[in-house]
Amino acid sequence: MNTAIQSREIAAPPRLAADSRVSARSPVPYIAFLAVFFLTSLPLVNPWVRGDGVGYYAYLRAIMIDRNLHFDKDWLGANPSFRQGRVDDSGHLFPDQYAPTGYVRNHFAIGPSILWAPFLFPVHAIVLLADHLGAHIAANGYSRPYLVAMATSTALYGFAGLLLAFDLARRYAAERWAFLAVLGLWFASALPVYMYFNPSWSHAQSAFGVALFLWYWQRTRPSRSPRQWLILGLAAGLMIDIYYPNVILLLVPGLEGLTEYREALRPGARATLRWSALLGEHALFLAATAIMMLPIFVTRQIIYGRPLEFGYPSVTTWSWASPALLRILFSSDHGMLSWTPILIPAMLGLIVLYRRDRLFGGGLLLALLAYYYFIASYPDWDGISSFGNRFFVSLTPVFVIGLAAALDWLARWWKNPRQYLAAASAAIALMVLWNFGLIFQWGTQLIPSRGPISWSAVVHNQYAVVPVRIVGSLEAYFLHRGGMMQHIESQDLERLRPGQ
Repeated sequence: MNTAIQSREIAAPPRLAADSRVSARSPVPYIAFLAVFFLTSLPLVNPWVRGDGVGYYAYLRAIMIDRNLHFDKDWLGANPSFRQGRVDDSGHLFPDQYAPTGYVRNHFAIGPSILWAPFLFPVHAIVLLADHLGAHIAANGYSRPYLVAMATSTALYGFAGLLLAFDLARRYAAERWAFLAVLGLWFASALPVYMYFNPSWSHAQSAFGVALFLWYWQRTRPSRSPRQWLILGLAAGLMIDIYYPNVILLLVPGLEGLTEYREALRPGARATLRWSALLGEHALFLAATAIMMLPIFVTRQIIYGRPLEFGYPSVTTWSWASPALLRILFSSDHGMLSWTPILIPAMLGLIVLYRRDRLFGGGLLLALLAYYYFIASYPDWDGISSFGNRFFVSLTPVFVIGLAAALDWLARWWKNPRQYLAAASAAIALMVLWNFGLIFQWGTQLIPSRGPISWSAVVHNQYAVVPVRIVGSLEAYFLHRGGMMQHIESQDLERLRPGQ
């Protein structure tokens, strides 16, 4: 089943050795710096389950504690803004919250719970033991040990995704630019909100899943053994388990497959043997992907009575003919580029990548465009309650690679290398500072978490309000976080009331 296709177009450039600007130095010092950044950032982890996170976390809690998929307790015990519209004044779920099977409708993906499980099940065992010994810690999945483990593991997965993205990026750029790109996407995008502040949501884990899939796909180019095809399929299935739109990333191996089939048709090729080998490999990949996706199909069958019922609005109601192509980029209502400007050079860098590796660059560009159109066609393309456009956090590894390629390309045109390094570092530092100020405004309700914002108010707050309030708010975040989160939730609930 192993192909011998070694065409120039699909061969992976492991280090771009012909490019003197791509360093062959060990990446260990950069990884050490990233590890230090991560460890010092852990106090930012916010152990709470809120909003969409209620649905993601409910799978693990219900299976681990109740040994079923009944989510009534999770819905009834959720934060007030999540309960609104789901729970009546007498404390009962509205009838429309139940599927015909009698189970609470839960359209959120099970993948995050799969990733949390290796951390939470040992914690559950320890809590049970401690409770048996008289510690009186609630073994309900919502006491502090569970939430700390959930939140910390989310941050760990987010960091692992960044490390994989760094390793990918340094294949196409010098380590310094891959390192700078990781720092930029880590702290100047929406990722930190979902890596630290809202860790029960799926986005940081989704970035990890995408990074793992792309990293292993690149690592095993251009010829894979059956075992490698199997692992790649399992990685693909996990990526989709975490976040359904990640299926679009399969366009990358899909483009690779089309290239290989085209090569097999060239004159002189043993077409029959090569086609049969390719078909066998791709069948193994798809079978492994489908096996890894079984948790999706099983939970859909149990909850909705149909394995392909995902619980989202029917795709026939989506705006396929009139997608929000410009609004999703530039709108004040969580526009992808208006909220996260660092994505502009990151996206342009994918064009540079395409010139260096047509298959990988072309695959990522194709996947990005398809993902962009898909989300722009979704009725709630703005993400409703979102920092920036949270749907694109999944593509963080793609943006890291693109930004690294862009930084590396610009370095060739800058006459003074030290001056360029200083200028690039300063530009990214400014975007990080702006992003932190915007996160502060969003998190403390200085700007609404839902709907459009006023950019004039944002600019005013950045310079006149954030510097004044940030010290006191950070003190409250680290020392009185529970009360601060309750205050934020009450403000959010106030905004949701009719007439507000």
